[in-house]
Amino acid sequence: MEMTVTFRHLDPNDNLRNYAHEKVSRIEKYLSTITEVHVILSLEKRSYIAEVIVHVNRAQITAKETSTENMYAAIDLVTDKVERQTKKYKDKLTSHKDQHRKARHKVFASDEFEAAQPRSVIKMESISIRQMHIHEAIAEIESLQDDLLVFRNVETSKVNVLYKRRDGDLGLIEPEDA
Repeated sequence: MEMTVTFRHLDPNDNLRNYAHEKVSRIEKYLSTITEVHVILSLEKRSYIAEVIVHVNRAQITAKETSTENMYAAIDLVTDKVERQTKKYKDKLTSHKDQHRKARHKVFASDEFEAAQPRSVIKMESISIRQMHIHEAIAEIESLQDDLLVFRNVETSKVNVLYKRRDGDLGLIEPEDA
């Protein structure tokens, strides 16, 4: 973890730098993928402002706190805030993974499934397969109320299936030689 401490309107102080480094490095125990941390310590009028920017993977965690007492108090406040945010971020990542692990599927063997629920043919329909070009099949399926058209393709002389998709487009199923 690379950490930089920037002082604005303050004289650089090794004690403050070390204190900020010590406090902010506590977040490393929550996330091991932290690439860099920027700590900005500034003084504006009579308030001490501490800001921390943490870069994790593709995310960024930022926190800013103000104290009128001293800079050490501002650092304490901002590190507590960043610590809460990193815990929340880690929980978000791990809970998402846990949901995926919890979703278990029971796999049935085909003979078990057939024994449990006997299958039966609900509807049987016979159709005549006509020879036509694809553009003719498209024109016919758009004029029909049916969502499916079975025809023999003139170019390939194979049986094709043209169907209407839910998004309004058309799908074409062409058999391949195995």
